[in-house]
Amino acid sequence: MTAANPLHTKIDERAAVVGVIGLGYVGLPLAVETARSGYRTLGFDVAEATVAGINAGHSHIQDVPSDMLSAFVGEGLLSATTDMARLGECDAISICVPTPLSKTKDPDLSYVASAARAVAATLRPGQLVILESTTYPGTTREVMLPILEEGGLVAGEDFYLCFSPERVDPGNPVWHTRNTPKVLGGITQECLDAGVALYARVFDTIVAVESAEAAELVKVYENTFRMINIALANELAQACEKLDVDVWGVIEAAATKPFGFMKFTPGPGLGGHCIPLDPHYLSWKMRTLQYKTRMIELASEINAEMPEYVVRKVADALNGDRKAVNGSRVLVLGIAYKKDIDDLRESPALDIIGLLQGRGAEVMYHDPFCPMIQDDGHTALRGLPMHSVDLTPELLDGLDAVVLVTDHSRVDYSLVAEHAPLVVDTRGVTRGVSGRARMVGLSGRPASERRAGTPLGAPALAR
Repeated sequence: MTAANPLHTKIDERAAVVGVIGLGYVGLPLAVETARSGYRTLGFDVAEATVAGINAGHSHIQDVPSDMLSAFVGEGLLSATTDMARLGECDAISICVPTPLSKTKDPDLSYVASAARAVAATLRPGQLVILESTTYPGTTREVMLPILEEGGLVAGEDFYLCFSPERVDPGNPVWHTRNTPKVLGGITQECLDAGVALYARVFDTIVAVESAEAAELVKVYENTFRMINIALANELAQACEKLDVDVWGVIEAAATKPFGFMKFTPGPGLGGHCIPLDPHYLSWKMRTLQYKTRMIELASEINAEMPEYVVRKVADALNGDRKAVNGSRVLVLGIAYKKDIDDLRESPALDIIGLLQGRGAEVMYHDPFCPMIQDDGHTALRGLPMHSVDLTPELLDGLDAVVLVTDHSRVDYSLVAEHAPLVVDTRGVTRGVSGRARMVGLSGRPASERRAGTPLGAPALAR
């Protein structure tokens, strides 16, 4: 490729039109960044309400402030549509659609294939197509490429095809779309050159790799690394339970080592779209090659068992108060999959609520970021929709137990410790918080037998 390439010229002159298919947690922040970089950006989504909201300057994504979105819409740099025929207007197209797993943990690429067919319908010479959806190594070449070449155009010669994994971390105040290094791999070197030409003007740092397959593997490896280490922390918590040792103290002490250790913490289970799902893309791909990814399978099993482990902790704690789960009033505190965001995807809190309901508990929840759990056809909970209840002394006084699942910063944990009779803390955030509540942690008698505020190692006080 040379500077005389028409696509390069359009990119250099900020004359290129960028299309983004899928305006969710990945696509909308990307569309905002391409608009911020001076490219007229056209967003595509199948949800009419999403498109209407964006065109009115209203953001449905927590990490994209509405005033920022509204400014780009007002300047004519960003607009949205449901009309896929307009993909022909775009010089570069980024695909940011979901890649869920089936019930058998097989990749569901129907959204990727549908997006590829939409692009193929209007594909013209000189266009750049970049897949951002997380998937297994080989998807870009084996699934995307054949669909796009059906019309006779050839990747690397007539159009350009790349894979660039999304690295969105919702709610992260430091690392966001622009300043997170951007991995990029192409079907050919010419494809990679075209992808770098555009994304180098949108992202602060580009990390070019040898192929689309390498870029795909980078993403699943990153989240497999996290999933396996979280599983190790979760297994450590259960080992500490048997050893009567406080897991949080062990992890904090280990984290003082300045080399050879990276801190991971246990919790009630995995959530979000990435960590619970991405390793299974790699596991599935390797099964097709007659190879078993044993660490992934074992780590997945350990993490999947954590909601049941938490519910057993609740049952044992209630039993210590001579109460059964059946008929107990239980508050689940925090239902988003991680702190300070409004994302319920794959949240372990939903499993915990369902398990408690299955044991006969009267379950309610409080979450300042998630006002309602809706019936989406996939959530097997009773009494949907459920609404977040106000966290008041009167509510807490009337409970049998609080299960702290998500450690949101906005929650008054002192209020909880002062008024709730029992708190099962899966995140370790109430260590040192004073109050009347009996505090039960994920593991270890130092936490489970002390009142809130009792120093570690100090004798537990009688009720």
